Amino acid sequence: MSKLASARYGKDNIRVYKVHRDQETGMQTVVEMTVCVLLEGEIDISYTQADNSVVVATDTMKNTVYIMAKQHPVTPPELFASIVSTHFIETYKHIHAAHVKVITHRWTRMTIDGELHPHSFLRDGTETRDVEAVAREGQGITIRSAIAGLLVLKSTGSAFHNFVRDEYTTLPDVYDRILSTDVDCGWAWKRFSGLDQVKSMVPKFEEAWNSARNITLKTFATDSSPSVQNTMYKMCDQILAAAPAVDAVDYSLPNKHYFEIDLSWHKGIKNTGKDAEVYAPQSNPNGLIQCTVTRQGKLSKL
Repeated sequence: MSKLASARYGKDNIRVYKVHRDQETGMQTVVEMTVCVLLEGEIDISYTQADNSVVVATDTMKNTVYIMAKQHPVTPPELFASIVSTHFIETYKHIHAAHVKVITHRWTRMTIDGELHPHSFLRDGTETRDVEAVAREGQGITIRSAIAGLLVLKSTGSAFHNFVRDEYTTLPDVYDRILSTDVDCGWAWKRFSGLDQVKSMVPKFEEAWNSARNITLKTFATDSSPSVQNTMYKMCDQILAAAPAVDAVDYSLPNKHYFEIDLSWHKGIKNTGKDAEVYAPQSNPNGLIQCTVTRQGKLSKL
């Protein structure tokens, strides 16, 4: 005998673009997002009995996102995701949880002849600002904010040595190496009682994102890294200190390797150790280092 253990469904890859036009200054501001909505609740019979009477159509979810974007601010994304998720659990009484993920794509204002252009932008990287808000009936709203796809590299200032060595080990100790990674950094906020409390925190969302990004870049650049593990822990510790309303910080950092190329076979060219200048970037396999750092004691609500 089988039983439906869990279920959620929704609409993914909802593309949204919104422009704000300042009539006084003539400056325009643009935001482009990709939104995913997933709903949970009393929807079992749609799976087990082919009864669609409990199904909020995914096309309806798409339309709702567009309407919410017209009627409400879309920045910061923590607020917009909370507005959309709260709408679904308040509008449909049989829906008890709504997961809303917002990926904000980069559009950076152009500088032309030393002046910020009023309506022209460029995409200066694949980095995104990601947010997932989950509104649960009677339990408030949880939010995880994140930086994703931030590609960084430093050509020195990283080492890795004194690790476990046994009969399976071929990797030599390295005291100076190239370090590169795609940063995926997230921070989980203390639980919010509801949408009003999220609204009261709007300035803190921007502050935390700026702090997390600046801490990530500064620590990556300036730390004489003995390992990716230690450097990422330092980043987490600093973000927790900078954002008191955050309960936990997590990182996932792939180690993008650059290997020296031995060119001694060609006329004795020296290109290893202190003479290394030409490297071969590696696509895979790669190291993957992850951690989550929390505050001491029980996680709490705001």
